[in-house]
Amino acid sequence: MKILVIRFSSIGDIVLTSPVIRCIKQQLPSSELHYVTKVAYSSILESNPFVDKVHVLNGNTSFLIQELRAEQFDVVIDLHKNIRTARIKRALGAKSYAFPKLNLEKWLLVNFKRKAMPDVHVVDRYFEAVKTLNVTNDRQGIDFFIPEEDVIDVSATYGLTKYVAVAVGAQFATKRVPAHKLVEILSGLTQPIILLGGKEDKAAGENLKSNLTEKTIINLCGKLSLAQSASMVKQSTALLTHDTGLMHIASAFNTPIISVWGNTVPELGMYAYRPQQSNNIRVHQVEGLNCRPCSKIGHQKCPKGHFKCMEEQNSAEITQSIEEYLT
Repeated sequence: MKILVIRFSSIGDIVLTSPVIRCIKQQLPSSELHYVTKVAYSSILESNPFVDKVHVLNGNTSFLIQELRAEQFDVVIDLHKNIRTARIKRALGAKSYAFPKLNLEKWLLVNFKRKAMPDVHVVDRYFEAVKTLNVTNDRQGIDFFIPEEDVIDVSATYGLTKYVAVAVGAQFATKRVPAHKLVEILSGLTQPIILLGGKEDKAAGENLKSNLTEKTIINLCGKLSLAQSASMVKQSTALLTHDTGLMHIASAFNTPIISVWGNTVPELGMYAYRPQQSNNIRVHQVEGLNCRPCSKIGHQKCPKGHFKCMEEQNSAEITQSIEEYLT
């Protein structure tokens, strides 16, 4: 059986499809599994041994459809479910299955704070798309595979044996802890700190260093690939993170996760997924705000102007959560 899995973006969403990929290949061992994603995220799949071939969308859907048609797939598993994937499925003409995206339930939660979302993680909703194939969740959690050339010897490279990893950035500002709050949190830590993020987070990392001169801080924002950042997360004592991709990558390594939530909420089903060992995940959020969640993804500024979902975070409690793992 030749199977195509579709998920175009983003980092966290693609990482969260990894249990489905693994279970298809292990439970249907004779299957050939292809995956299509945006070119920016292809490296996540290319290092996954359960994926036989990766196809990339590089702006031209028509060209991609032509490439996919030549493969003659038996089944398409749609884990994105939008207009573009509908067009691809229609063009391929193969049997197709999709997961329950629950757009109405998300809309009700965001706009009316009506809790219509089921208490089901998106990973388990992804598995709804493969139940017709008799593929079930093995409950083994997330996979993330780091190519050998991207494994960093932290001790040799940076002279550290223990450190806290901090995911500085997030795609949307309303997911990010404000700089002054992050300074408060990090000022109480007893271990060295490594800052991780993209090029767009480099200045924020330097600002943190300048405000925490008494701390050992290494700013690696913009200096590492995603796989190299994953290597740093894997070896860290704990990860302080927003609702972002590195949180989901950390789930693969049993790294303690301290997640800080702003405008989004875990009830949307995208919290850190660790079905077997969930005792080393801490969630920090400001309870009781009638404006939260204000989006299922985020905004570039607080729609209300007060940003209480982050400004009212208890910095001392977050620091204490991290310190619990620094023994």
